[in-house]
Amino acid sequence: MTLVNGLPAHVLLVHVVVVLVPLTALALVAAAIWPRAARRLGVLLPALGLVSLVSVPLTTSAGEWLERHVDSDPLVRRHTELGDGLLPWALGLFVLAVVVWWAGRGSRREGGGGARRSALPVRLVLGLLSVAVAVGAVVDVYRIGDSGAKAAWHDGFSKTEGS
Repeated sequence: MTLVNGLPAHVLLVHVVVVLVPLTALALVAAAIWPRAARRLGVLLPALGLVSLVSVPLTTSAGEWLERHVDSDPLVRRHTELGDGLLPWALGLFVLAVVVWWAGRGSRREGGGGARRSALPVRLVLGLLSVAVAVGAVVDVYRIGDSGAKAAWHDGFSKTEGS
């Protein structure tokens, strides 16, 4: 994908990533820590993770096309380098979303207090992994977005009105 209504697709697709990756991270942490949230989210959790995961390479690919169509600039190169690092985080979010969803399905079927106690170590590990990957993904999205904004706007506006 290169252009959408005459605009570079990257500048549109980036909004999908900026919204869905943090939303997926938040939903994952909530579901991993709070079983009721996992039940309420249900299959929406892995579906959200999948859409987030797919949006990252689409956005990256559109960004690589855009990079070839703008002047060479160290800020653009830095943004591109950072952008290439998001896919592993998105993959981690998706995998953990599937595991948390699957684990939540199993605990509902088992029922009983003993089953809940034996599931506690699994929930703790999933919770810790989910928080770590979610924080990593959100921080990476922030860093990538910040570098992209700097690349796009570093000389593109006046600090005084009417200039």
